Amino acid sequence: MKLAIGNDHTGVDYKLAIKAHLEERGIEVIDCGTQDRGKSNYPVYGYKVARMVADKEVDGGVLICGTGIGISLAANKVKGIRACVCSEPYSAQLAKRHNNANIIAFGARVVGIEMARMIVDSWLDARFEGGRHQKRIDMITEIEETGELKETE
Repeated sequence: MKLAIGNDHTGVDYKLAIKAHLEERGIEVIDCGTQDRGKSNYPVYGYKVARMVADKEVDGGVLICGTGIGISLAANKVKGIRACVCSEPYSAQLAKRHNNANIIAFGARVVGIEMARMIVDSWLDARFEGGRHQKRIDMITEIEETGELKETE
């Protein structure tokens, strides 16, 4: 498995810890984030990771900014990306099981580093369930591609 990881200035330390944790799990990690603890613009790093995921250069991505919100918003602008911000492991697990999230995000100012590891592990260890959830993913894709949703139930 190969993952891309991206971060802004608030997530440098978390990125280094999560990258080491992933590598301990035998996962190859492509670092798309900044090393600079000064100010940086999170959309740059959200886009870099999302582009790699969308282009199938990697199997998924991890994003870190202050809250996880801004960087995931940027990533979600890339067609085919389903980036979910999670602050605890259960949501991370369901993000994969129900939403087939291909990017997980969290905030360095929101969760502790041990919680961040648990979030990433829960997301990685979960599997997409398909079934009724696939229909919902298809509906999201329809909105993404057309700007509309024909089916309302």
